[in-house]
Amino acid sequence: MKKSLIGATAILLLAGCSHQAEKVEKESETIHSETVQDTEQQQHPANHEKTESSLTLKPEFFNEIEVINQVPTITNPENLLVLVNKEYALPADYYPDDLVRPNVTFAFGDQDIEKSYMRKEAANALEGMFHAAQQEGIELLATSGFRSYDTQNFLFQQEVENVGAKNAELAVALPGKSEHQTGLTMDITAESVGGMLTEEFENTKEGQWLVSHAHEFGFILRYPKGKEEITGYQYEPWHFRYVGTETAAVLAEKGWTFEEYFENVEKM
Repeated sequence: MKKSLIGATAILLLAGCSHQAEKVEKESETIHSETVQDTEQQQHPANHEKTESSLTLKPEFFNEIEVINQVPTITNPENLLVLVNKEYALPADYYPDDLVRPNVTFAFGDQDIEKSYMRKEAANALEGMFHAAQQEGIELLATSGFRSYDTQNFLFQQEVENVGAKNAELAVALPGKSEHQTGLTMDITAESVGGMLTEEFENTKEGQWLVSHAHEFGFILRYPKGKEEITGYQYEPWHFRYVGTETAAVLAEKGWTFEEYFENVEKM
């Protein structure tokens, strides 16, 4: 009987030691894990602050507005994140001073014309995107980039004559309120739709490639389907706007339009 008690006591003691050892081991693992996390955060703070920092912007990236002739007019149009829409207009005399012709394939060939130009940073990004697409067997065609105030006015008046003023405003921006005047936009098409700007582009392999990859090069689909009430324009699967890779990544992740982005982003 005494031996049995001694044996039982030994088993309990051993069980207690085992439990204690497991507890110490778990505490050690927790401490190690927390230490590793702290070290990683010190070495890569951006990884832990990405969500927060991606929704803040320096003040210079917001529109600066002055009401001119009763129209809210942007006074810092050179801003790469300038928000141009039916509410905010560009000055009539704004003409980007860094326009270049990107080395990409155009639907109209080698013609050196106004709409073949973009601002330099956007043009470089467009070249990278077209090259990446080509590497995957996707042949894109650029069709309309920069558009001056006067050109936009001419196009708008043409549309008014064709479909009336009310319908014209759904498809064509008023002069001063077109993103094309920023020099940061390019309309893109493909031979699969005859080089046309049509909603059918969304069903092509080229259109689908752009939707999946444009943000990797800093471009956003500016007027997406289902967001017409927010953007003020009909769906345009061909209209891509350069905003930089960081901002484009946020919009892609959140499923936001450019308007929605500025409703959520805050000044630093």
